[in-house]
Order: sequence, then C-alpha cells, then structure tokens
Amino acid sequence: MVHVTLVGMKQAKKDMVFVFKGPLLECRECKYKQVCFNLVEGKRYKVTAIRDATHDCEIHEGGVRAVEVEVVPFEGAIGGRMVLEGSVVLLDDKGCNYRGCPHFRICHPPDKKVGNKFKIVKVLGTIECPEERRVTRCMLED
Repeated sequence: MVHVTLVGMKQAKKDMVFVFKGPLLECRECKYKQVCFNLVEGKRYKVTAIRDATHDCEIHEGGVRAVEVEVVPFEGAIGGRMVLEGSVVLLDDKGCNYRGCPHFRICHPPDKKVGNKFKIVKVLGTIECPEERRVTRCMLED
C-alpha cells in the first residue's frame, strides 16, 4: 500500500529514510496536517517516489513536497532458540548493558522500546555475543 505524506523540500529525496516522530504543536491549525501526520509515530519510512505537489509551510524552509513512502524494516537482535521469519516477538534487552560491544546498537536499536512487539521479516544469522548469549540478527518490522 502506498502512503503519501508531506516532507520538507530538503528532505524530499528518493531513498531517504526517516523516523516519524509525530505531530508538532505548531501545526495544529495547518490545513495540510492530515497529510503530514498520516504516518505511525515511531516507524521508519523510506521515500520511494517524489510527487510534483508542493505547499508553503510555516516549519520547513522552502515549503513541503508530497512524497510516497513505505515502511522500512530495521535491524535488531532477538534472543533465544526459536527465531523464525514471520514470528511476532518482543524486543528485549537480553540483560546486556555492555556498551563496548560491536553489536550493541543492533541489540538495542536507538528508536525502539524494549517490550514492544515486532515481526521478524528476515533472519540474518547469529551474533557472536561477548557474554555468550544466544542472539540472532534479524530484520524487524513494527
């Protein structure tokens, strides 16, 4: 399904990825707010096509442009033995707080909350955990 939204002119580039952070208070009176804020807060989106429509905007310098976007899976780590594509899993912190680990950002995605449910889109393989936990790298989707 194609989602159409508005982004700032400087951000309206094909293949740009962004996380939708939600509506701004300054936009509550804008006549385009239904189009700007029709995405799901916290999800990652990728601009797949740029449309010709542009509009003035109080927030974005140069205005906004209509773009088509799609949800983008993100890389994360799932603990345990039963890691299967298509499964819905809880993101957990695996009891690890070793910030020096080369896989820390995969195990702790910066914009995802521990305890939220995600669908495993693709299993990428195991991670060599310095704490010897069984952890699998996956592409996850909200």
